[in-house]
Amino acid sequence: MKRIALEGARAPIEIVEDELGVPHVRAASKHDAFFAQGYLVARDRLFQLDIDHRREMGRMAEAFGPAFVAADRAARLFHYRGDIDAELAALPAEVLECARGYVAGVNARVDELADNPADMPLEYGILGFEPLRWDIRDLVKRRGVGMGDADDEVRRAQLQARGLIDAEQLMMPLRPAWSFSVPDGLDVAAVRDADLGMLDPANRPMPYDSLEEPRTGPDQPEGDRFALGSNAWTIAASRSATGRPILANDPHLGIGGASPRHMIHLTAPGLDVMGAGAPGLPGIMQGHTDRFAFGRTNFHIDQTDLFVLKTREGNGDQYWHKGKWRAFEIFEDEIAVKGAAPERGRFRYADGRPVVSQDPSRNRAVALATVSMLPGANQRFAIIAINLAKDWATLQEAFKLHVSPTNLHYADINGNTGWQTIGFTPRRSKHDGLFPAPGDGDYDWTGLIPVKDMPSVYNPREGWFASANEMNLPADYPYRERIISFTWSDPFRYNRVAEVLRSQPKHRIEDSIALQHDVQSLPARALLQLLPANPSPAAAAATAMLRRWDCGIEADSAAALLFEMVMVALSASFRERIVPAAALDLIPTVNLSEMLRILAAPDQRLGDDPAAARDALVDGALAAGWAKAVELGGNDPAKWQWGNLHRVNIAHPLASVNKAIAAAFPKIEGGRSGGDGTTPMARGFNSRRGFQVSHGASFLFVADVGAWDNSRYLLLPGQSADPRSPRYRDFYPKWLAGAMQPMWFSKAAVDRHAVSRMAITPKL
Repeated sequence: MKRIALEGARAPIEIVEDELGVPHVRAASKHDAFFAQGYLVARDRLFQLDIDHRREMGRMAEAFGPAFVAADRAARLFHYRGDIDAELAALPAEVLECARGYVAGVNARVDELADNPADMPLEYGILGFEPLRWDIRDLVKRRGVGMGDADDEVRRAQLQARGLIDAEQLMMPLRPAWSFSVPDGLDVAAVRDADLGMLDPANRPMPYDSLEEPRTGPDQPEGDRFALGSNAWTIAASRSATGRPILANDPHLGIGGASPRHMIHLTAPGLDVMGAGAPGLPGIMQGHTDRFAFGRTNFHIDQTDLFVLKTREGNGDQYWHKGKWRAFEIFEDEIAVKGAAPERGRFRYADGRPVVSQDPSRNRAVALATVSMLPGANQRFAIIAINLAKDWATLQEAFKLHVSPTNLHYADINGNTGWQTIGFTPRRSKHDGLFPAPGDGDYDWTGLIPVKDMPSVYNPREGWFASANEMNLPADYPYRERIISFTWSDPFRYNRVAEVLRSQPKHRIEDSIALQHDVQSLPARALLQLLPANPSPAAAAATAMLRRWDCGIEADSAAALLFEMVMVALSASFRERIVPAAALDLIPTVNLSEMLRILAAPDQRLGDDPAAARDALVDGALAAGWAKAVELGGNDPAKWQWGNLHRVNIAHPLASVNKAIAAAFPKIEGGRSGGDGTTPMARGFNSRRGFQVSHGASFLFVADVGAWDNSRYLLLPGQSADPRSPRYRDFYPKWLAGAMQPMWFSKAAVDRHAVSRMAITPKL
């Protein structure tokens, strides 16, 4: 047994690693269990969590130089400027103690590497800097640069100013049905892209593009944002073949760089939880305790608003609010810069809201109201609270800490199942959040909607429920009084999941695994209904091939490849036909479900003869799609296979800009995939960049609630981000094959499958 002494551990800790590389932590206290998690995730993913920490702390320039100063300014603008000690004191004591353990564990690994530089992740030697040590206060301070829907608000104002607001429905249809209403006092003609200021990634350029968060723009259409998401479903014992609940979850996150999840099992007196955590975030995001399973998908909450402020002529440090001139809160920071003198950052806040842009020539400033900057918005502690909960009732208290919008799925060993939407939801008394609002105080938020007033179900009579980022407000929910959101993901994945679950009176673990890998396409079914009875010669071959197809986006399918090419062409031609010319610059893409709805029931927007225009669009797309398939797949359609284009390639985020990194971190590539962004097995892509898989379920799990050793999981590409580790890519072939692996949980099963043991003792 390997033995190491680490500063920060309070008592001996045993770590058992199983055959699949999952560490099982056996600690004498919850603090030490989370200490071990911090240590182990830093052992496996230090560069990943360190870069994320640097980015949000605004300390990139000190490692990478002057090009990162603008990014550091933006990050620091979103630092919490309130009383951090008071924020920490307000947390549940046990939650705070676990967080302190996690931070100590990360620091223990950083210190260990300082004493053993040969074990340092390879990036540090190549790039020439050292990892940061963590401070518990940083978990409160860093709130993250988040645009929310600020760019959507600006776009709507610009469309309104042009008299073209109805075109917004083509890109982002409002759900539930809603009418646009401009807040009194807002001059929509004065709203400009420049109002986004620091929120716009273009204003914080960095040479390492892949270090930036995913964004929209010319090469990242708005529609991609809503293709991202997750699936989850929960089956009651009454509908389960096991006689126990089943909970399945597969979060859809970026694929192509560092894995967004890390597997671990934490045990201590009063704690027994296993699953996947996000590197740098204490706790388990998706998994199960010894008493209940829990999963999550994104729930859509409008958590931001742009407020247009009137600043005082001759004194840009004051703004008009509630009938008087008020001074901005102003803070200054020093930004260290590699190879250059430090720079000063000056940051303004209007009642705690970051001022993202200011135009003295127009006596105008714009502030972003975001729930992440509110007192108490300490999301980095919320997952710990969920992990410490014992049942549905104690989870309700944990949910009060949870800021990010989430559908939380629950199933316990007593047979109970539940769905609770959580996340800070602002109360808007005078507007709906769809446009920027005047910042004079009339439109200020008036608090948050309590968790108890958010949509939820407990032990529903149907015996199952699911979520896949669709609009899932219950029919009787008073959404006009409690505005949550009007923008949601298309319902294709949810509708297919529901179709399958409704057909299975006794659902099995194997059924959940099959559904997580289901590639049946509902958009393909819709397209087949539109195929012309008498296609043009150029469209005849495509029409014939698609008519014979079962609508499965299989990796080996020629028709699937053709379908994807046709849909790219159809979306482009439909946009050119239906979006007003004066709005084309603001509507870069058309919503898929809205396009299919209009094509199924064409109206006058397509011209004087809508049906004929629709048929011509479809026929043209079939011809164009066939030509593109020939271009990419070759002249012989019998050899076309969607997976030949739809590859799963994983590379270091800096490999494209640093040759030494590329040499040290070999690509993980060659795998072929089926599916797309609309199938339950979500394997999305951005056609403007190619057809490589860019997002999907890199982590999947299915829990057999109560018989935990029967649970299954996958993690792409492996536990470690170090190419020297055997866990660097060991799950890549398993993931491609959909070969779900055992999620050993009981002490007997873990010991039976143990391959190594390590003991951590306190450093004296």
